Amino acid sequence: MKKIFVFVIFLSGLFKGACGQETPKIHVDDPVFDQTIREYLKFSIPVLSVTELSQRADSMLILDTRETKEFTISHIPGAYHAGYNDFNMEDWKHLPRNTEVILYCSIGYRSEKISEKFRKEGFENVYNLYGSIFEWANKGFPLEDVNGEATRKLHTYNKKWSTYVSDQVEKTW
Repeated sequence: MKKIFVFVIFLSGLFKGACGQETPKIHVDDPVFDQTIREYLKFSIPVLSVTELSQRADSMLILDTRETKEFTISHIPGAYHAGYNDFNMEDWKHLPRNTEVILYCSIGYRSEKISEKFRKEGFENVYNLYGSIFEWANKGFPLEDVNGEATRKLHTYNKKWSTYVSDQVEKTW
């Protein structure tokens, strides 16, 4: 019986490794939004909370993996546009492989996919922002437009996704 138990523990470790990381203990305040995030992410990349990013932003390369029209409306201050459909890894290969990179999109799905590309290229310190720009805005952290001016506007991709963003934000799609 003891051998069977040890074997089951061994197998569960294999499956956990094969299916990505353990689901993180990070949550967003809205349980419906949190559940949605968890349904979309594989957790193949470590996640950071928006609070952690706010404390470490000066030491990280912040990449926005949304489309240009989304980035232009607003983005996290200091973020660079990387895109999703038009993402090109060649634009980032010049960076040292130990650069701390955090990627975000609307909720984390697109940024997780692009983060995986960074990992495949040998980048060691790559993170996905849990809840992404939606949670950043929900927590009241600053947004800036393409001109670097403070804004409360946020491109929410479409009307359905806008339900996950606080009414304190001016939503557009």
